[in-house]
Amino acid sequence: MNGGDGGDVAAAPAGPPPPLEWKFSQVFGERTAGEEVQEVDIISAIEFDKTGDHLATGDRGGRVVLFERTDTKENIGSRRELERMDYSVSRHPEFRYKTEFQSHEPEFDYLKSLEIEEKINKIRWCQSSNGALFLLSTNDKTIKYWKVQEKKVKKISDMNIDPSRAVGNGSVASSSVSSSPKQCRANGGYADRSLNCLSNDLSFPPGGFSSLRLPVVVTSNETSLVARCRRVYAHAHDYHINSISNNSDGETFISADDLRINLWNLEISNQSFNIVDVKPTNMEDLTEVITSAEFHPTHCNTLAYSSSKGSIRLVDLRQSALCDSHSQLFEEQEAPGSRSFFTEIIASISDIKFSKDGRYILSRDYMTLKLWDINMDSGPVSTFQVHEYLRPKLCDLYENDSIFDKFECCLSGDGLRVATGSYSNLFRVFGCAAGTTEATTLEASKNPMRRQVQTPSRPSRSLSSSITRVVRRGSESPGVDANGNSFDFTTKLLHLAWHPTENSIACAAANSLYMYYA
Repeated sequence: MNGGDGGDVAAAPAGPPPPLEWKFSQVFGERTAGEEVQEVDIISAIEFDKTGDHLATGDRGGRVVLFERTDTKENIGSRRELERMDYSVSRHPEFRYKTEFQSHEPEFDYLKSLEIEEKINKIRWCQSSNGALFLLSTNDKTIKYWKVQEKKVKKISDMNIDPSRAVGNGSVASSSVSSSPKQCRANGGYADRSLNCLSNDLSFPPGGFSSLRLPVVVTSNETSLVARCRRVYAHAHDYHINSISNNSDGETFISADDLRINLWNLEISNQSFNIVDVKPTNMEDLTEVITSAEFHPTHCNTLAYSSSKGSIRLVDLRQSALCDSHSQLFEEQEAPGSRSFFTEIIASISDIKFSKDGRYILSRDYMTLKLWDINMDSGPVSTFQVHEYLRPKLCDLYENDSIFDKFECCLSGDGLRVATGSYSNLFRVFGCAAGTTEATTLEASKNPMRRQVQTPSRPSRSLSSSITRVVRRGSESPGVDANGNSFDFTTKLLHLAWHPTENSIACAAANSLYMYYA
């Protein structure tokens, strides 16, 4: 399969790039010391749009919050001048709050006696048009298609009073008069003098008005952002939706639950096609479930989905209408004698992402990040140990259910680095170019390098000698985190996103959104 003309993320002609130095950029919703986090405010999804000028977050309360980039708009002239003078632009991405809306509400399924929570599981941006933004958001059962657009505010004007004698805003005065249910006199004054807000500012002719002129609604130059739900895609999943993904054709998208993947047209909300179904005839024979699914970034006929057994399947929609048989299977063979009670649990893939050119797939299981070349299904080209020091604690993690946490992963736009989260609000950034030993540990706080270990990471070869695969661990010590601190399983960094064109990462620590740049 052709991966396109894009750069080979595992090869750099002039040696590996130097490790990035990450700096704090912004924080939204920062907690004060001792402040208790409300469950509904915890961020559950993050997504940049394709341009990187907009960022969306979803939370457990069913809200979607949009942020827009400000540094490009304000400095467009100076940027062009700097490019002409061949200077590098040192500014980093800066975002501001744009708007928010309630995407989902809590529901109750009376047929199954099941509560459907409003938590946003995934957000995906769609193609924008005519200055409007479009995005998909989903909870466990229902997907919604939103249009966010600036609309001009309509106001009431043309008072039934001589405007030259009026002091203050006529539209406000007119609305205050018309909204009051009190009895009025013939000349327009209130019977109740205490409510006559116009008496001090306006004067009426002695004989009153000869005719009544009704207020007129006019469009002002002021604008406000309006979010409108265009379509609702419901009643297509028996199990919880874990993924949605847009197709590169701009017309279709997929939604995946534990056992099925459905294909939708954005314009048609009452019909979808089931393209993958792993449900066995007898549910007792069920051995694995679908954990994540994503369309190829450029080939509209190709999609990948991961399973709880640690495998990734590539599907070609041209082969058949029901794609139960895969075109490629990616899985790593188990090392002999390494099997334990936890082997299958920690092998479950929680997230997969295609690289920008579609040549590579990044997958995250509980302990590692793996980078796969879609032209090589014998095993991953690189494996990155995220928190190997937790291996002795797997029993404790199983007892408190942390072992089932679903961490997301992301790739940089140039494909040279990958990132994922861990516990204690830490996240890891690894270099994946040939020869690099970059393995950075950062903390979601205003001082991201506080937990940084100075000991250089040690690349080590994997057991297989047939293909060169790198296993990168960083600095480790059992029972504690990478810097010798006790580990906090309650603060976990599950959600993060990499800016599509720049080295900038947005990540969620509980209800706070942190942004970093390098």
